[in-house]
Amino acid sequence: MNVLDTFKLDGKTAVVTGGGGLYGRQVVEAVAEAGAKTFAAGFTMQKEEKTAEKLRSAGWDVTAVQYDQGSEESIQALLDTVVKQAGRVDVLVNNAVVRPMKSWDSPTEDFIKSMKVNATGLYLMTRLFGNHMAERGGGSIVNIGSIHGMIAPDFTLYEGLGWGAPPDYFFHKGGMLQLTRYAASTLGPMGVRVNVISPGGFFNHQEDIFVQRYNKRTLLGRMADETDLKGAVVFLASDASSYVTGANLVVDAGYTVK
Repeated sequence: MNVLDTFKLDGKTAVVTGGGGLYGRQVVEAVAEAGAKTFAAGFTMQKEEKTAEKLRSAGWDVTAVQYDQGSEESIQALLDTVVKQAGRVDVLVNNAVVRPMKSWDSPTEDFIKSMKVNATGLYLMTRLFGNHMAERGGGSIVNIGSIHGMIAPDFTLYEGLGWGAPPDYFFHKGGMLQLTRYAASTLGPMGVRVNVISPGGFFNHQEDIFVQRYNKRTLLGRMADETDLKGAVVFLASDASSYVTGANLVVDAGYTVK
């Protein structure tokens, strides 16, 4: 087989949670362009529907589907819906995230709300979809983490801006790394690979001073854009990475090596 063919997802079914978000849009686009029948899953659905419609108009097979990652019943219903429509799930990209906390002193209820989706929900997505893949004898789970799951915050980046880096994000992204390793160990004997991508900061029209500060921290001198995760996602979702599991692929322009 030509090496380029190993990156193809033809004939496979992929589910991308948070499919209409900043990272989600390019993840959905990536797996769809690679050939997968793709389901963009989300809670509110407006962004997912817009993403799916745009990609369908370009000729890709993308369907928006609603679910609530804070509910085990809804996660099971999502799996059942996709299996009913497509027969199976070959690829799961855990990208959905909620960010209710704003600072260290945010209400405790905000931390609890965050963990319900970002920790418990992530675990349930991985377990339910992972077990489905294990029963079929193979599959790939790609978790979208963050460099904030690897390193401490640099609060100098946010000085004078009125916003910053809340603790729940660091907590659950760090936990995602260990859940990835645990799931890879549990599901590996059944042919299911589980990996995580840790992106750096995404350009979202932040204040110029923040962007300047951030860019100086990277080796490539810029933040991530609308295409920077696509290749990494397709690599880990496809047979091109058939001997890779339990790994953390850092996509951060060198931010974490300085």
